[in-house]
Amino acid sequence: MNEKTNQTESPVDNKGFKRKITTKQWVKFSIATLLYILFCIWMQNLWLLLGLVVIIDIFLTKYIPWGAWKKAKNPQVRNVLEWVDDIVFALVAVYFINLFIFQNYQIPTPSLEKSLLVGDYLFVSKLSYGPRVPNTPLSFPLVQNTFPILNTKSYLDWPEWGYKRVKGLGKVKRNDIVVFNFPAGDTVALKAQNPDYYTLVAQVGRERLWLDKQTFGDIIYRPVDKRENYVKRCIGMPGDTLQIINNVVYIDGKELPSPEKAQFVYYVQTDGARFTDEQFRMLEISKDDREIASNNSFYTQYFPYMGFEEKAPGDYGTIYRLPLTKEALEKIKKFNFVSNVIIEPDIFGGPTYPVGYETGWTRDNFGPLWIPKKGATIPLNEHNLALYSRCIRNYENNTLEIKNGQAYINGKPEDTYTFKYDYYFMMGDNRHNSADSRSWGFVPEDHIVGKPILIWLSLDKDRGLFNGGIRWDRMFRMVHPD
Repeated sequence: MNEKTNQTESPVDNKGFKRKITTKQWVKFSIATLLYILFCIWMQNLWLLLGLVVIIDIFLTKYIPWGAWKKAKNPQVRNVLEWVDDIVFALVAVYFINLFIFQNYQIPTPSLEKSLLVGDYLFVSKLSYGPRVPNTPLSFPLVQNTFPILNTKSYLDWPEWGYKRVKGLGKVKRNDIVVFNFPAGDTVALKAQNPDYYTLVAQVGRERLWLDKQTFGDIIYRPVDKRENYVKRCIGMPGDTLQIINNVVYIDGKELPSPEKAQFVYYVQTDGARFTDEQFRMLEISKDDREIASNNSFYTQYFPYMGFEEKAPGDYGTIYRLPLTKEALEKIKKFNFVSNVIIEPDIFGGPTYPVGYETGWTRDNFGPLWIPKKGATIPLNEHNLALYSRCIRNYENNTLEIKNGQAYINGKPEDTYTFKYDYYFMMGDNRHNSADSRSWGFVPEDHIVGKPILIWLSLDKDRGLFNGGIRWDRMFRMVHPD
């Protein structure tokens, strides 16, 4: 009696029999439909509503035998297909979670030390700034761009969709730590990915880069969402004018306080004594950063310029090159065997943005540089073309040519340009050991991936797993801007 009252008649199935639809099916169908419609609204794409046809068939009509494998008579076949079904479901679930909610990220380099450490594993929230609709929807989950071991692409080039970001919980703010796709990673020399392609062109020339396959490998293009993930601190917002003077950042003429744990490289001269492993740990200096500069002829040639005095002819004693936070700097000055501490000068900073254009800027004295803002218009003079041509060409997908001093955009002569995107200026907290916007320029809004919110695991590569290798004090720590 109850069974009859909880069933309704459905369309005729493929065998000519009427199929019964239970109340339970209607409830499941209603919940799935509601969630799917909300998802379509969030994605701002009504074409996705066509997927309701599939939901109707899965829960109600069942014309397609989605679970036919469950009726297999061979138990071994049924068991294998059950595993396949579970794996496919897990991969689809991971794919959507990774795209729209959060992804796992490991800190590979020390550019944000001591705010984030090498060996920190993070949950990166896609919801914080709004998830992007993928540029390359057909890709393997949990693999950024290349299958390990196989060394083949983990995605299909077609279809490739344009930039679209759905509504999130907020927007990028100054001092946020942000994960983003590497802007200069659109073109990659597979065997020499550091420095970036454009710096390599300036160093060795385009012809050699493309012809010397043995050294540089194939040159490939990567869509935005398949460029390498970087993590830095956002210090410059759209419309800001940024300048760095003697390692101090100024925004629109006002000093921007450095992050609490920001560090710079210093040269530390001793009376010949050397730091112990315990002292290095107290200063929080990893093994990779414990460099004795006085053993390297590259550095010793600059010691007189830096202001170091010889202990004896040609002998400067022991001089370390160490990254130090403000707190570590104060501690190291109190060691009785330390005689002199000098910050690393500009000469070691390397080339700055824009590559190939002489600005006179350095790593420690950079700008002033205006950061592009959506809707803002600039004149197309020589200086602006040097600073913003990459934004116009590479990020906003225009053609740009200069003929007889006249700029042509998409084949038309133009004297001004109006930006389509907002841009950001990113820097690492490890100010002298960070390849950031000072080297490769702006981060467009379409490259923003998400915001690190939680450190769920932290491993110290300098120590054994059961000998302090797990940083328990960092486990499940929220990531907050200073």
